[in-house]
Amino acid sequence: MTESSQARRAERMSAANSLFAFLKSLPLPDRLIEGCVMALQAVAGASIAFLLASHLHAEQPFWSAITAIAVSQHSYVDTRKLSFDQFIGAMVGGICGLAGAVLGGEHFLAYMVTVAVAIIICWGANIGSAARLGGITATIVLLVPRMGPAWEVALERLGQVTLGTVCALMICALIHVIEQRWFGKT
Repeated sequence: MTESSQARRAERMSAANSLFAFLKSLPLPDRLIEGCVMALQAVAGASIAFLLASHLHAEQPFWSAITAIAVSQHSYVDTRKLSFDQFIGAMVGGICGLAGAVLGGEHFLAYMVTVAVAIIICWGANIGSAARLGGITATIVLLVPRMGPAWEVALERLGQVTLGTVCALMICALIHVIEQRWFGKT
């Protein structure tokens, strides 16, 4: 890792830690309000994602809802960043999971190698934050009982991640605009 990328990473971590420390230092009523806003974001995004996935006849529409909750963050910028990581991780994990299913079938060793490869690819592409999501997606493709071919499962999972991410981003952006206009928050 170069010095400039280490400095940027340290700066991002410091900013995230500062926001986290600030939120923890708020009085209980303010923390409850922030918690309610986060709950509204997560529940609205997950509900819309689940309903849309169900309407599209997804076999397991709950993955869209889980994704929407997983990427919902306190700020729109953080949600957008995590959404990008989620999408890349799902793509890498889906492709690796598909390859693992085709090449290794049901063998547990193939599963372990597939998850390791997904994580290594994300780190090699300098998107380490997507690595755990790639491993999770590969695990879902390989270990969650399914009906149909592995390629179909991988594509459906990627579609549901995309749907959940888009729903979370739309809700987070809407709440961000409301907070800016009505409450003067930035």
